[in-house]
Amino acid sequence: MFGPDPTSAPVKSPGRAEETMEVLITVKAAPNPSETYGETVCVAGIRIDVHPTCWVRLYPINYRELERENTFRKYDIISLRARPAHADPRVESYRPIVETVQTLSYLDTWERRKVFVIDHVQASMCELLSEIRERPLARSLAAIRPRVVKNLEIKAHPGWSAAEQRKIDRYIQQEELFSSGPRTALEAPRFQGWYHYLCQSPPCRGHRQGIYDWEWVALQRNLRRFSDAEAKEQLRLKFFEQMCGPRQDTIFYVGNLAKHPQAFMTLGAFYPKR
Repeated sequence: MFGPDPTSAPVKSPGRAEETMEVLITVKAAPNPSETYGETVCVAGIRIDVHPTCWVRLYPINYRELERENTFRKYDIISLRARPAHADPRVESYRPIVETVQTLSYLDTWERRKVFVIDHVQASMCELLSEIRERPLARSLAAIRPRVVKNLEIKAHPGWSAAEQRKIDRYIQQEELFSSGPRTALEAPRFQGWYHYLCQSPPCRGHRQGIYDWEWVALQRNLRRFSDAEAKEQLRLKFFEQMCGPRQDTIFYVGNLAKHPQAFMTLGAFYPKR
């Protein structure tokens, strides 16, 4: 009765003043090339220092260059200061002041995490898309419980585009001051992946969403010595059979692109046992 409404969008604070917030990290997206930062990671989670709790996006973060005391993982509760990201029209978006990040605690079980996540879960991806078509500044982050996950599509990654590669090259070539070593280029992952699923809207014809989860890329790095066929098998085992199996209560964290509001991606999964 007094919990958050998963169908309502938060309101971004006016002005550019810093805010102190506490966030349960639920999303660490795969890194993308950036000319300024080399690579950037989009982090998102549930802001728990306000009532009702709400989604928040923290961007940009160059995760590899974080100081050790500022690093954090999924399902850490962190405190930090951040400013409303007015260059990004999405209402959940804030620019983090990375040096202010402090890790407060880690939620180590699905049950402890569910306390914060469950009130934000909704059933219909179709409704989310309908809202964003009518109002481009509607919610851009959500947690969706699919009716059925039909397939995991895996294809070879084509490599960075020419524009992405130029960003990487410029960053590597920039003169480094106060650096402890050479900059290293961000490697493209071996594989791309897409989930095919039905949401719980009765007329749903299906959704195909790309996987932009940090863990998707991290697992591929660990499979570097595996053949393509073996690596695909391990990716399917983890991201389809384990995360989306019949014994799991699978929920997808989804988010859209600032320049293409109707393009939603799967940013991660919450998958406790039923």
